[in-house]
Amino acid sequence: MLKYATVILATVSAVLAQQTEWGQCGGIGWTGPTSCVSGAACTKLNDYYSQCIPGAAAPSTTVTSTASGPTATAPAGALPPLGGVNTAGYDFSVATDGSFNGTGVNPPVAQYTHFASEGANLFRIPFAWQLMSPQLGGNIDQSFFSRYDATVQSALSSGSNVFVIVDLHNYARWNNGIIAQGGPTNEQFASIWTQLAAKYGSNERIILGIMNEPHDIPSVATWVDTVQQTVNAVRAAGSQNYLLLPGSSWASAQAFPTEAGPLLVKVTDPLGGTSKLIFDVHKYLDSDNSGTHADCVTDNVPVLTDLVNFLQANGNRQAILSETGGGNTASCESMLGSELAFVKNSYPTLAGFSVWAAGAFDTTYVLSVTPNGNQDQPLWVQAVQPNLP
Repeated sequence: MLKYATVILATVSAVLAQQTEWGQCGGIGWTGPTSCVSGAACTKLNDYYSQCIPGAAAPSTTVTSTASGPTATAPAGALPPLGGVNTAGYDFSVATDGSFNGTGVNPPVAQYTHFASEGANLFRIPFAWQLMSPQLGGNIDQSFFSRYDATVQSALSSGSNVFVIVDLHNYARWNNGIIAQGGPTNEQFASIWTQLAAKYGSNERIILGIMNEPHDIPSVATWVDTVQQTVNAVRAAGSQNYLLLPGSSWASAQAFPTEAGPLLVKVTDPLGGTSKLIFDVHKYLDSDNSGTHADCVTDNVPVLTDLVNFLQANGNRQAILSETGGGNTASCESMLGSELAFVKNSYPTLAGFSVWAAGAFDTTYVLSVTPNGNQDQPLWVQAVQPNLP
């Protein structure tokens, strides 16, 4: 680095180089300003990121630095630390255009006690919109709901601290029509959730996952309005549940701080406060972030660091990494382990994770963590289980 010849020149440079409030001011690979404007202190959140936080030298959220992620004191009403797995099956044959032509496959309920005995306390149970409500905006199919609810109850009964995400897995679409943007109306979408709220609304260990992976949304602002109207509807139906609010771009954790996040943080809860509005993010570790390759190329720590800092700067909000995962390979054992360690150590900002996937997937599926009998997959043993709460 070049040295200045005079103190005056150095002083002028330092003033000009000061970072603004909430801006980055340090971390591995950082070459920008390392001092902050008056009233803010450069505070290390982790090895990769220091931030100009207004006020005292320590952040108001009582963040403490660790090698793997920032931690903070949990605010009142926050979710506890969570970690677990997606148990797929009722979503099988849902296409990314929101079409569906299957019957669903029941996840093996024995998996819930198996994983819970190893420390898992979060199960995400995806389902097809068309299975739950065969007619758009119509009544819930009671035969399918009985099937689905039996699975939910098996998951809940696997441990007194277990949470379940009831996940509508249709990509913000019904048969290729985007909700409120040429497809179903907001009222038709809200209908399925008001009915589920009537079933589950008093159980705070059930988290309502509003929608899996909205993508290619023409208007993100319109999508956020859909989310707000859905929140209003389920609260009017009596729901006390935590609600998972997804962004756009496949619920991308990387896109969230600059795309849907700045709008979603403005969604309000008729219950008051925001502690029960949790953001839903996904991030895989393979070369194209698709979750279709056995090998991993990143641990996502820089991406999740940006997400954590965005959430802390916008009301100390919580998010769940509800989909992530990799193959049973050495690269994924290492990198997924590093990612999940970061998530665990970033509590309460990152409330937890659920890896993809077990349930009705067999052991040959590329991202399978389905046990082979009672024997766990290597990825579960090496990367997931050590980072459960």
